[in-house]
Amino acid sequence: MKTIATCVEEILISQPFLEDALTRNILNYSALAEELRDEISKMLRKPVKAGAIMMALRRYCPPKEMANKIKLNKALQNLGDITVRSDLSDYTFKNSNSLIKGHLKMLEVLKQDPYVFYTFTRGVHESNVLVTTTLKNQIEESYKNEVCTTVQDHLSAITIGLPKENTKIAGLYYQFFKRLAWEGISLYEVVSTTNEFTILVEDDNVDKAFSAIKSLKN
Repeated sequence: MKTIATCVEEILISQPFLEDALTRNILNYSALAEELRDEISKMLRKPVKAGAIMMALRRYCPPKEMANKIKLNKALQNLGDITVRSDLSDYTFKNSNSLIKGHLKMLEVLKQDPYVFYTFTRGVHESNVLVTTTLKNQIEESYKNEVCTTVQDHLSAITIGLPKENTKIAGLYYQFFKRLAWEGISLYEVVSTTNEFTILVEDDNVDKAFSAIKSLKN
């Protein structure tokens, strides 16, 4: 059976920014209770008083909040190097039986310079190739028989080294997304490995995005 408290929890979990502001005590409880009254009344199918909602808001505590918060803060302080790579291009190809052949051709090209930035990500219906813009000719030659749906130039990648225990910490990636969203920075793409996290942004946003990520580490 739903109660006011469970309704409040359901709403806050579905709106992480709101939950974060509440746990940091930077919200007006009375105003928020009035804002949520109609929604909670519909959820319970009966009128609800703002005072009861405000009491539920004050009592709300995210599950395992303190234990995970300590782990999260420690992980952010132990972030590794933050590396920026500019002059990148992103290609999106429709998946095909021959697509891997283009990837193999590019791997041969990369043997000549192992420090060139190149990632290949295969999804269910499409694949992405992120590469240094100076290799555009090689990309277009290697994948000339494939269907390219999108090409985007003038991109930069910010790669963050993650602590080894990152896979055991809830909400770590969310901290990056939340910070970038607060700064109004849109992400073009995200690429990750077990201990590295890379965000792709347009060149105009790279300085702002780098500062936002660095502020988490500090």
